[in-house]
Amino acid sequence: MSRHHSRQQPLPQSTLATVAVFASPTSWIESDAVAQCHQVAALDGMIHVAAMPDLHPGKGAPIGAAMASTVLYPFLVGSDIGCGIAVFPIGLKRAEPAKLAARFPDLDRALHPEQDSDDPAWAVVDGDIPAGHVDGLGTVGRGNHFVELARIGTVFAPDHASRLGLAAGDLVLIVHSGSRGLGEQILRAHTELHGAGPAPDPAAYLAMHDDAVRWGSLNRRLMAARVAHALGAEPTAPIVDECHNLVELRDGVYLHRKGAAPGHGRDVLIAGTRGTPSYLVAAHAGPDANHSVAHGAGRKMSRADALRRGRAKHTVEELRRTAVGSLVVCGERQLLFEEAPTAYKRIEQVIADLVDHGLATPVATTIPLVTYKTPDRGSTRQRTRRDHRRKRR
Repeated sequence: MSRHHSRQQPLPQSTLATVAVFASPTSWIESDAVAQCHQVAALDGMIHVAAMPDLHPGKGAPIGAAMASTVLYPFLVGSDIGCGIAVFPIGLKRAEPAKLAARFPDLDRALHPEQDSDDPAWAVVDGDIPAGHVDGLGTVGRGNHFVELARIGTVFAPDHASRLGLAAGDLVLIVHSGSRGLGEQILRAHTELHGAGPAPDPAAYLAMHDDAVRWGSLNRRLMAARVAHALGAEPTAPIVDECHNLVELRDGVYLHRKGAAPGHGRDVLIAGTRGTPSYLVAAHAGPDANHSVAHGAGRKMSRADALRRGRAKHTVEELRRTAVGSLVVCGERQLLFEEAPTAYKRIEQVIADLVDHGLATPVATTIPLVTYKTPDRGSTRQRTRRDHRRKRR
């Protein structure tokens, strides 16, 4: 998207911003997260804060919020600039989770343009790598990032799904990741000089920010291509690719999104958990919601709580299989507990809130088959090799 930026900092607003929470009274919304929304509303220049039903507390700023201001605040976007979710159709003859899980590539190992020049995934790169940043290319990262093989489940809007080339039973790759170290470098360079204050030169920040957004999108395409090749399929272009950590200049106002997806006439994949459906929706949010929708189920437990409670209730092996019959590829035991489905809100309630407030219309669900978090070095592959050896005997 092209932008025209003034190097002159806009004057702060003198009135207190409004705050709107788009959730029902029965939805799980932490008071700390709402308090963070009101803290943001008190910032100079802030006009309106729209909180989504997946709202939860973040480091200094709420996650699941869209914040409109005459002043650009980099900390409201955070370090993972360009984080988003893309959906890629994938053609596989058979989708046996156990076999496919063992074939996922190591998405902790970055692709290097020179050392890995013969990797077929590079074919999806069209043009230069944004900012010339090659560190971490083709990797998924940690936290709630993932790559998932899923099938289309319930189709609520057949005509809309058909326009996207989707039908019940089709397979898709869902990729959730961002700009890796690039966004962190950009935020650190700002905070070392200005802390949580505004960008003194919005145009300079936005030039770096836009590179990170493009880098995140490219990285999602690279990962999808790596997985497609590993599974024996041809890479495809994304049918959905929306960023939920960014700032957009809209009608002369800086619209910061932190864990909120663009909701003005866009198709958005709103992520559930590795053990629940996700929802592809047609978003049509207006100005009251800062033209935004939720980006996922939203955490209801801190990582520390999820780790403590999970260890008391589940074994590692139990968490590698989900209630929907899917498999989880994750070599980090702590991450398995931190990202357990029980740590998140009910995705059905999040979607219901969006529908009730007129922000989105469900198109279809996606049902996980294999969710990749980190390499499961040894265990899955060794079990698969042992099984193959037994069959040959």
